[in-house]
Amino acid sequence: MRVHLLGTGGYHPNERRHTACVMLPEAGVVLDAGTAFFRVAGRLATRDLDIFLSHAHLDHIAGLTYILVPLLSGKLARARLHSRAETLDAVRTHLFAQPVFPVMPPYEFRPLGQSVELPGGGVLTHCPLKSHPGGAIGYRIDWPGKSLAYITDTAVDGSYTELLRRVDLLIHECNFRDESAALGEKTGHSHTSAVARLAREAGVGRLVLTHFDPQHAEDDPIGLYAARAFFPATEIGEDLMEIEL
Repeated sequence: MRVHLLGTGGYHPNERRHTACVMLPEAGVVLDAGTAFFRVAGRLATRDLDIFLSHAHLDHIAGLTYILVPLLSGKLARARLHSRAETLDAVRTHLFAQPVFPVMPPYEFRPLGQSVELPGGGVLTHCPLKSHPGGAIGYRIDWPGKSLAYITDTAVDGSYTELLRRVDLLIHECNFRDESAALGEKTGHSHTSAVARLAREAGVGRLVLTHFDPQHAEDDPIGLYAARAFFPATEIGEDLMEIEL
């Protein structure tokens, strides 16, 4: 199972990174639909697509408008959109409001239940993330012998540690460096050492950081040394990075 990081930036794109989007082509799964979602069409390996949204902020949903052609042309037979009911309602009534985007793609809107069964024996579970304005959803997917979790737009607050317990791959936002931790607390975002300590506490196998402040387009936007001091198996995610799970 390969995991494609299609967008690793936060808030808005910069010259290096598009906004949040992670794809598992073999499973037909996408996590968030930021501006990097245009890259999904070229990586489709299934006729059905399940898209799981963390929340309805624009940097996580703007790309939902990009899938219209694959759906109308028949390249995709079905696209299901999963999230909290309020997130789906915001997408339907605001992003796809007639004056904003006049053609509604034929999405199937699916409010989240306790879990979702996925192809290949996968099971997706989730929990609320409460510290970001409006809240968000954190996701975990377990297949036989492998697992991943996707956490974005939250400060590390201890409320979702159990969702991550012993996961093989944790993809976690790291919007701020440690010196900007106070700003992270105010805005509901994470900083470097807090995420690394969480990964160590949860006993995860590998930590890939993402959702970086777009003001920083350098190779190391978050101070990787600070993360590796707590959790050595930490990497910086990059757009178009592929990870074997």
